[in-house]
Amino acid sequence: MTRLLFLLAALLLASAAQAVGPLAAQGTVEVYFTPWDDAEGALLRTIRQARRTIHVQAYTFSSRNIAWALQEARRRGVAVEMLTDREQATKNEHSLVNALHDAGIPIWFEVRYASAHNKVLLVDAEDADPVVVTGSYNFTFSAQARNAENLVILRGNAPLARAYLDNWRRHRQDAVAYAR
Repeated sequence: MTRLLFLLAALLLASAAQAVGPLAAQGTVEVYFTPWDDAEGALLRTIRQARRTIHVQAYTFSSRNIAWALQEARRRGVAVEMLTDREQATKNEHSLVNALHDAGIPIWFEVRYASAHNKVLLVDAEDADPVVVTGSYNFTFSAQARNAENLVILRGNAPLARAYLDNWRRHRQDAVAYAR
């Protein structure tokens, strides 16, 4: 048993030490800059296009429109899961994390880092035409209306989506289940 645990730990350390490296450019790229461009509208369209899965990694989450779209996706049968910064989720009075959890969306708090600052949304990441959404854009009203932010939507690059999903899962392993 100890030998098996040792081998498993060695494999995990070896895989964690390997960087993703360069990936071939493929698919399409959409870029939005707020407050001028409608980044939130692009996010909502992307969420509506989800067929099987949505993985969210959010530093802060207070956009009612995006929360509604994620809940609607879940009602359509899309598996929606979220990682979020615990401090932001529990201390930000505008956080909608409680509402998302109450709507049946599984949520985990990232607690390992001083700040879990990723802003990522993966749609159908294991399918033939995956979508990776990332950038500085927080899932908030202010990100669209008040801040200078960027949002990049990368479609059709399966190796990129796999790298992001693997990273999401690595963060999920270190996270703790939502608890009020």
